[in-house]
Order: sequence, then C-alpha cells, then structure tokens
Amino acid sequence: MVRPTQLLHPQRAPAPVRPAATVLLLRDGPQGIEVLMTRRSMTASFAPGAYVFPGGGIDAADAQAHAQSTRRPSQSDLRLTQAIAAIRESFEELGVLLARRADGSHLDTAQIAALDRKAPFAAMCANLGLTLSGAEIHVLAHWVTDRDLPRRFDVPFLVARMPAGQEPVADESEQFEPLWVRPADALARHAAGRFFIIFPTIRTLERLQAYAKVDDILIGCAINEKPLFTSCPRAGLMNGHESRHMEHEPPFGELALVCPDGQIVHELAWQTERPVPLLKNVQRLTAPNPGFMTGPGTNSYVVGDPSTGHIVIDPGPDDPEHIERLWRAAGDDIRAIVCTHSHPDHSPGAPRLQRLCAGSDQGPPPILGLPSAPTSRENSRFTPDRALADGERLVLVGADSDGLSSHSLRVVHTPGHAANHLCLLLEEDGLLFSGDHILNGSTTVIDPPDGNMGAYFESLDMLDRLCARHEVNFILPAHGYVMGDHPLGADNPGGPEHGGARAAIAHLRAHRLAREAKVVKAMKALPDGSMDDWVKIAYDDVPERLWPVAKRSLLAHVEHLQSLGGFNV
Repeated sequence: MVRPTQLLHPQRAPAPVRPAATVLLLRDGPQGIEVLMTRRSMTASFAPGAYVFPGGGIDAADAQAHAQSTRRPSQSDLRLTQAIAAIRESFEELGVLLARRADGSHLDTAQIAALDRKAPFAAMCANLGLTLSGAEIHVLAHWVTDRDLPRRFDVPFLVARMPAGQEPVADESEQFEPLWVRPADALARHAAGRFFIIFPTIRTLERLQAYAKVDDILIGCAINEKPLFTSCPRAGLMNGHESRHMEHEPPFGELALVCPDGQIVHELAWQTERPVPLLKNVQRLTAPNPGFMTGPGTNSYVVGDPSTGHIVIDPGPDDPEHIERLWRAAGDDIRAIVCTHSHPDHSPGAPRLQRLCAGSDQGPPPILGLPSAPTSRENSRFTPDRALADGERLVLVGADSDGLSSHSLRVVHTPGHAANHLCLLLEEDGLLFSGDHILNGSTTVIDPPDGNMGAYFESLDMLDRLCARHEVNFILPAHGYVMGDHPLGADNPGGPEHGGARAAIAHLRAHRLAREAKVVKAMKALPDGSMDDWVKIAYDDVPERLWPVAKRSLLAHVEHLQSLGGFNV
C-alpha cells in the first residue's frame, strides 16, 4: 500500500454515493438497434442539458413492491429493487409502463396518458391489476459516478425491450425531447457537438454498437445476473483539457496512484522536458526516444527524496539532454544507478549520468544490474560496476521534518525478455518497477536466444506471488503509464477490467497463453510450414507490417512448445 505521507495531494473524502437505477429501453429499428434517450432539464442538479437514458434514485417503496413484480429465479432482492425503480422512473419521466395485465398485455399510450404520473406508483399499478415486469429487465453495466463530482450515484444500467403500443411522452419538467436513436448516430452527433452526452453514456453506447438485435443483448445479459462491465472512472488532464478513463484504459492506473481521491490535476500528455512527479518519492522522466518498439519513450525513474538521496532506475539511451535532466531531477544526489537490463534503450546512459555525479558530495554512484549473458546481441552488451543478487535490498535512509524517511528497493531477477532482466520492488509503498517485463498497452517482445518464453512465464508467476505477498497494487513499467489500482471497495466496485497489479499480470499471462494457442493452431494447420507461414495465422490480428517483429516472439513460443514436448519442428 502506498504510504499516505508520499501522496502528492492532500487526501479528501469523495462525495458519498447514492443508490439509483437507469434503464435502456430498446427496440429493433430498420437499420439496427435503437435506444430511447431524453434531454435533461437545464436546471437539473446532475448533468443538466445532457441526453440520457431514463432513471433516477431508488425509493424505499421500490424495495417494498417485490410482491407486485415478476421475478427470475436468479434475480436477487437488490436487482429486483433496481428493476422496480427503473420501471417507476420510466413511467414518471416518459410515460412508459413496463407492467402487464393478467392476460400479458401492456397498456397503450392513450391509456397511460389518463394516469397520474405523480400518484403512488405501486398502489396505482395494483389498483389497475398490473404486474410489474421486473423479470424482463436485465443488468447491462454497473457505474459508480466519478470521484471528482459533487453528486455521485451507484447505478446499474439496465436493459429492457420497449413495450409494443407505447410511445414516450416526456414529463416536461425533468425530461424533454424523447427520441429514438441508433447508438452510432448518437455518438456521431455528440462528436459533431450537436448532442451532449456524458462519459458513462458514451461508453455504454459504444458497447451497444456491437449488437445487431435487441434479443442479442437481452440473451447475453440473461446468461447471468452480473453486469457485462463495471466502472468508476477517473479523470485527469490531456494537454490541459479534462480527460476521463475507465479501468481498462492505459491512463487509469496512473490517475489512481497520483490522485486516488479524484483530484483532476494530473497531466497525462507525454513530454520529455521535465520529470513528472508520481509520488513525493517517485519521479518519472521519459526519454525522447518514442517509436514502435519504445512507445512514448523509455521511462527513467528517480526514487528517493532530498533527505535520503536518490536511486535512478533505467537511465535510458545515451542522450545528453535527457541524462542532464535526470541529474537535475535528483538534485545531484544519486546514490546508485540501476539498469533493469542491457537493451540499448535502457542502459547506455548510465556512464554519462555517473560522470555527471562525479563532483557531488557522495562521489560517483555505482552502476548496478546484471551483466549481459553470452546470448545477448552485440548492441546489448552491459557490464555493471557491481552485479546485483536476487533478493538483495537497496536502502535509502534519511530524516526529514516528518521523522525517519526510508525507501527500500528489493531486487527481483526476472529473465524472459532478456536473460539479465530484473525488476525492483519499492517495499514501503508496494510499487513494482517492471522494466520491460510488463508494459502498459502492449506485450514485450521475447527475442531468442537471450529471450526465453518459458523463463518469461516463470517470472510472471513469481511476480504474481511477490505482489500477493507484499500487497503490490501498482506497476511502473519502462514504457507507458502506471498500471494498477487500489483494492476493491465502495469506490472501486470491481469487474472484469478492474484490479491491481495481480490483475494486470493475470491479464498478460492469459494474453500470452491465448497467443500460444494460436501458434499451436498454426503449427497443426501447416506442420511443414515456415515461420513466415505460421505468423500469418498466429498473428492474424496484427498488422502485416509488424510481422517481422512478431516472428521473434513466435520463435520463442515455438521453442517453448518444443521444450514442453508438444512439437518437434
């Protein structure tokens, strides 16, 4: 767990969440699925003027109306209460009534127009002999409102088919201008600035585009009672403008680390001119070497504080301006330079940085790491001043205004991407500096003979055990944003895209195994094929221009399969 003393911004309690329910009323149109949306009042306290799906807060009476509703055997009390709330809100706001007579029919628009939308809902339906259609309403998604907003809701996004013979009629107080729209059209209008919708609505509409018919959605949701996705988004700045992100999107973990309580202050745009503070004791300086293999550039990390001195992780390429920026970020007080491995975008800058520190009070810091193995390529030769041992701890200790300050980095040998690859665990804050073993937004290349897929899988499993033992929630890769999240809780509702460091490792392992399954498929389909033949099948989801690089990892998969005794090629 990150120490509160190392957070950049004062802690604060986000606004409490209120239970609510929203329903997407769907119909099959001539060009695909259409969803009912309506414009909120310009004086509304939440999302004024936005086009939304009908819904609102859950009332105590909703939980008391279970006996008046149909119910699926697997539908929990909570899900039924949410469904009843959605039925009530649809009626009050838009005059849509998801309830049936004894013969199974719905009221039509004219019959609904004669009803009092402000009357006690459950009692009115009972008097009319109507049974609420709770069993016909399914959960699609689960949203918890962003932590930065003053009004927050814990709300399922439910789905139901629009009753035949009914047309929406807005209440003209809370909701206006109901309309049927295809998800793709709503998104296009929003992009053109003619249809204001908020972040959860945008992301939900994006998911709806994958379905051809209403039945496809309802059947998919009926398989189980769990939402298809769950999210409590986080917001930062992208070139000074607000930018929101879900858990599966690359910037999310960085926002969770830097601004855990939802402050919108962290700039996400990549830049190389100055270090980016992540915590009081961790800075990231990205080298100016962006590219296909390096993403936005190589991340160099500076760990420590003025009282303890600093350790630099991965000084990067031998770029004089980048190295001088690193030296200045550490205040000319660098106690050690650690290279996670010997590749040319990670270690060549170490000697230049060491020379810059020669005149400091501490003298030149040692260059630490593991020497390159004989299997390394010529441009990856590396010999440290001292070889680190697996499990060794590099400790910085000092005293500041808050008392004793310490930052301990544990060395973890993780061969796979390179034979001499290592990761570093910042023990006090539960942070894993992963080098190239784990990246954000892509998978690392395993390039034999120095790269080894079997060793890579073993190292992943070992890192998973390490993260469990030390409660590691965040991974700081050598390329890309911070990955991970805080433990699940009220503001972290969980879901398939959600989780900390171990979830990221599990996702990466599953991706690699899925790729290996495609390699097996290719080898079985073309047992006498070449690497050029197999890459077309195993990497058919990768642009052809990337196949030369993909073939390096393909070879690593083939060698791994051969080592398991599955194939002889």
